[in-house]
Amino acid sequence: MDIVAAVFVENMDFRQVPGPSTRIDLSGIFFSLAAPNPVPVTLDPHMIVLVRCPADDTGFHALNATFYDPKGAELLKSKQPVQVEPGKFGYRLVRAELTFEDYGTVEAHIQIDDGPATIVPLTLLPPVTS
Repeated sequence: MDIVAAVFVENMDFRQVPGPSTRIDLSGIFFSLAAPNPVPVTLDPHMIVLVRCPADDTGFHALNATFYDPKGAELLKSKQPVQVEPGKFGYRLVRAELTFEDYGTVEAHIQIDDGPATIVPLTLLPPVTS
């Protein structure tokens, strides 16, 4: 099983089109955001991970997500099963509750089992002042 893409999103919708085929409409894809108030602050961004399962695969794996702070310290680790019919595509949502002690970039390392990591950055910016 392979990771096709992993992004932080504000919203997603699914719709059927002829075929039958499914479309995933993603909106508000982001890699940075302004803090709602000064640090420390806790946020719960949503990430969608799109995966593909080769036809000769079992279709049963684990999706591992590990989040690291700007200094490389582990903030959060999660593991969830991912099942995709062989020859098809699928997705998983990863919701992380992250506490930022300072502004900077957190990295999400996303893996199928112990495979190569797809690294997705999320940068916290200072709050917007009026």
